[in-house]
Amino acid sequence: MIRRPPRSTPSNSSAASDVYKRQVHGPALRRRAAARNTRIAGSEDRATEHAGMSVLERMVRAAEKVRERLVRACTALEASGVRYAVIDGNAIAAWVATVDETAVRNTRDVDILVEPDDFERAREALEGAGFVYRRVAGVHAFLDGPGAGVRDAVHVVLARRKVRSEYPAPAPDASQTVALGEGLRVLALDALVRMKLTSFRRKDQVHLLDLIDVGLVGEGDLAGLPPELAARLRELLENPDG
Repeated sequence: MIRRPPRSTPSNSSAASDVYKRQVHGPALRRRAAARNTRIAGSEDRATEHAGMSVLERMVRAAEKVRERLVRACTALEASGVRYAVIDGNAIAAWVATVDETAVRNTRDVDILVEPDDFERAREALEGAGFVYRRVAGVHAFLDGPGAGVRDAVHVVLARRKVRSEYPAPAPDASQTVALGEGLRVLALDALVRMKLTSFRRKDQVHLLDLIDVGLVGEGDLAGLPPELAARLRELLENPDG
């Protein structure tokens, strides 16, 4: 007759270990599950919205939603007296449009520069306009509603702070603005160019090339730049095709 080994019972140490694992890993698992459910809900909402729409209609609607999000956010900040400036893709598009609207590149991002002292007031204003605050990978993100994802968000950058520790310079202050259409405060061109040269990711290089292409940036801008940033701009001016 084959004898079965006695059924083991958990020791006190293993039971304690299980309790510890639940305490440590439980909250993280719940957070991941909540984030997954939010993504699923957002996907379902988008699927409902896009039902019956053609691909072209969806393309147009995507661009319209970004513009609506930008205007809604800036209107809320303006009404609350927050010092802000539109930056990144929308700022580039606004400046390019002053010269040649056919050269404007669509963007999915809404990025806004805010003075650090105004951040809490900005948060209250944006939440009052229906945005939901999340801190995502070190970024201040305001999701466009409870079921929205990070792509459907307003990203807030703090003025005079480094966006990333490895960047050679901090972000500019939010007072350097120009009014360009619909009352939006857009970061001044020279400050925007410096910001793009500081980060100098692939999309930043593309944005700078858009400015170069319409004649807003050229050789004359090299003189006032720090050597590292001047070298980056010269690289784009001399070899725009990469």
